[in-house]
Amino acid sequence: MLTEVIATRYVTPLREGGSLPGIVEADDLGTYVMKFTGAGQGRKTLVAEVVCGELGRRLGLRVPRLAAIQLDPVIGLGEPDQEVQELLKASGGLNLAMDFLPGSIGFDPLAYEVDPAEAGRVVWFDALINNVDRSWRNPNLLVWHGDLWLIDHGATMIWHHNWPSAAASAAKPYNASDHALARFRPDVRAAAAELAPLVTEELLTEVAADVPDAWLVDEPGFDTPDALRRAYVEALLPRAATVHTRITLDEPTPDRPSQAPGWLTARLDPTARKGDRA
Repeated sequence: MLTEVIATRYVTPLREGGSLPGIVEADDLGTYVMKFTGAGQGRKTLVAEVVCGELGRRLGLRVPRLAAIQLDPVIGLGEPDQEVQELLKASGGLNLAMDFLPGSIGFDPLAYEVDPAEAGRVVWFDALINNVDRSWRNPNLLVWHGDLWLIDHGATMIWHHNWPSAAASAAKPYNASDHALARFRPDVRAAAAELAPLVTEELLTEVAADVPDAWLVDEPGFDTPDALRRAYVEALLPRAATVHTRITLDEPTPDRPSQAPGWLTARLDPTARKGDRA
């Protein structure tokens, strides 16, 4: 299970994304980026963050440490932004926190070189989890102390938004032509040889167990949180073995729109009005 901390101070909102995460301090003296259950994307975004973030960490990729964080909305009473106030009020209870990386900068492919081996591992991992939100338009990568860090995995495993079609969706190919690291000649086959054998049923079961029950209850078609956890294992396990054979890496097309589904791009759009994200 994730370490659980208690939010003690709301510092400031982050306005880079549509979910309006915030920087908070916690009772373990840590500083975190907090993502809220009351945000428009809903709790499945947090589930995806945990499953994919913890899986990435166990595969040796750099992902900020995650924690479950208890929020009492009263800590934000001094925040003047009405939208933030409403978000905090809607998110009392258990939320998600990830380590804040002070001094990190957003990844720029023109300023930072990535070797083909590391690029291959990231592309293979994103193909496994079907990450539609690590393109050159929005890399969701940070550089911290000279290393590449992966963030924001809420727009992954899009099959979990429609479980009846999950098996078919999880078997689909992955077009990495517009991936943020495509220009670095990612060695996907080497990555698959290294990482695919590590993605075992035991590992996926362990990762799924990190998701709090509170974010898994009342899912249509599943009687218990553990039954839903099992569905994540069954979707990811067969994909890990063969997804490298279905990754496309063509020339990027700067004029091509995002390949994310329309319902998802609307929710991820930082310019969307609050009502649009409900």
